[in-house]
Amino acid sequence: MSDPKDYRLDDQIGYILRRVTQRHLSIFAAAIPEVTTTQFAVLARLIEVGPLSQNHLGRATAMDAATIKGVVDRLAKLGLVATTADPSDRRRLTVTVTEAGADLYAARADTALRISADTLAPLSAEEAQTLKALLARLT
Repeated sequence: MSDPKDYRLDDQIGYILRRVTQRHLSIFAAAIPEVTTTQFAVLARLIEVGPLSQNHLGRATAMDAATIKGVVDRLAKLGLVATTADPSDRRRLTVTVTEAGADLYAARADTALRISADTLAPLSAEEAQTLKALLARLT
């Protein structure tokens, strides 16, 4: 059994990831104030693959059902996505990017790339690639 004194918060992966996430969220909010990171992720995924059911969109953006519902609702209120009932299953919603959503995404895609670069700026290009590869193995 290890000694409880061996546990150092600063050495824990969850704590480190949370701090990195907070840093990234701060950089994102300053550069793209119109939407949150999760809202931008939804726009990006819809631009990439086209209309999706809300459920599938949640899975495709790593959000649970309650989270994706809230994100889609807020994007719809902003006029950036539209939802329609699936004709074969009225309980299923299909989410589509609106023209305004596509325009916002197009206007901010380069900024989003810069945000990722800014988040990784303390690392060399090789270190950034290694970090992303290692983190991808943990998902």
